[in-house]
Amino acid sequence: MAVTLRPNRSLTPAVGTGLMALLAAGLAAPLIGLAGTKVAWGMLPFLIAAFAALYAALRRNQQDGRLSEELKLWSDLITVVRREPRGQILSWHANPFWVRVRLDPDARLENYLTLQGNGREIELGAFLSPWERESLYRDLMDALAGMRTARN
Repeated sequence: MAVTLRPNRSLTPAVGTGLMALLAAGLAAPLIGLAGTKVAWGMLPFLIAAFAALYAALRRNQQDGRLSEELKLWSDLITVVRREPRGQILSWHANPFWVRVRLDPDARLENYLTLQGNGREIELGAFLSPWERESLYRDLMDALAGMRTARN
């Protein structure tokens, strides 16, 4: 079993570029009628600040979209490799025979999914929706149960 988990992305880079162009046109429209006046110069810093804030938010959104978790399951090893948006790589591994999978419906996140083994407990798919975590939990439990019965 091998699964790569990624956050849902509703804003593609092309849509973000179009949004920035639309915002630039919308912010420039009031300046056309006020061109050459002191009022235009007074509005300009605020319009530039609004444009820069949206640009920064869109850049951050795209950067956060690089987050991923890769779960791999073999008969003798389970691994989770998390790639953070800023490039840091976190990894965890354990013997699947001893791994405990827990789905907590009343935790801080609905259907909070954790894996426990090798002396550590890690969260899995915290960026997924509750029903996606529940589906992942069922798939993981089925895979682990199948491996454990095959081993005995």
